Amino acid sequence: MTTMTPASSTTPTPSQVEAERRPARRSPARRRSTPLTIAMLAVLAYFLLPLFWLLIASTKSTQDLFNTFGLWFSHAPQLLSNIRATFAQDDGVFGRWLLNTVLYAGASALGAALLAAAAGYGFAKYRFRGHGAAFNLVLGAIMIPTTALAIPTYLLFAKAGLVNTPWAVILPSLISPFGLYLMRIYAEDAVPDSLIEAARMDGAGELRIFCTIALRLLAPGLVTVVLFTLVATWNNYFLPLIMLNDPNLYPITVGLSSWAARAQNGGAGAGSDMLALVVTGSLISVIPLVLAFLLLQRYWQSGLATGGVKQ
Repeated sequence: MTTMTPASSTTPTPSQVEAERRPARRSPARRRSTPLTIAMLAVLAYFLLPLFWLLIASTKSTQDLFNTFGLWFSHAPQLLSNIRATFAQDDGVFGRWLLNTVLYAGASALGAALLAAAAGYGFAKYRFRGHGAAFNLVLGAIMIPTTALAIPTYLLFAKAGLVNTPWAVILPSLISPFGLYLMRIYAEDAVPDSLIEAARMDGAGELRIFCTIALRLLAPGLVTVVLFTLVATWNNYFLPLIMLNDPNLYPITVGLSSWAARAQNGGAGAGSDMLALVVTGSLISVIPLVLAFLLLQRYWQSGLATGGVKQ
């Protein structure tokens, strides 16, 4: 007896027929734009060429800075000698400047990030009288350049007796209107209202909710504010210049500027090594910022709900 095969097993279905007629999808080819590539290379050169020149110049003496090609090494590189001379100049004051800068920038960055997180969280999750006006005031403060506030700040600190102290640099740097605005926008989405209500129902107070829940969820935004404030305070020149009179309290920016002034007044030419020390000190001052970015950049990619699991 011949076994009959069911028609359904041999006859293709309409969907199968349609799939066979449909052309195979090809992976989209990568499109290359020559003008865009040239523009990106130009931007890359714009940012990297000054750093490359700084690295090359730090290996030269003052005489070689004027007599050799700027974008290549001299016949006798002396980077280690320049570094030793930089730290030995003026009884090692450069090391003190470096520690001062780390103190000013570190304290300002951490303090500004915490204040911005607290204020941004408050603006995002609470409603109070004058809420809109206060936030508009913050937005207006972003438009005011910091140099315009330097002289009034100096007068206030002079009345308080804080001029020529580390507080004269740290306290003004704690206020970051841009950081507050950033943390307010970030907190609106990063901290769910349902999570706050659940914590309140469990009996947690507002301060405990902020410290144990909100800060963890705001970690990527905090790192962003830390980096912005760290760079701004590290590179700040005008405020320390008018606030500090003691060379032992100078940050790197003001200290290297004083060395550069001495090199110019003393005839920084072939017979002076001060200009080489200024260039080498500038290279050393860049390294901590590069390390900070490399260490903290991974936190930018962390999820919004990092640490949100109830413990």
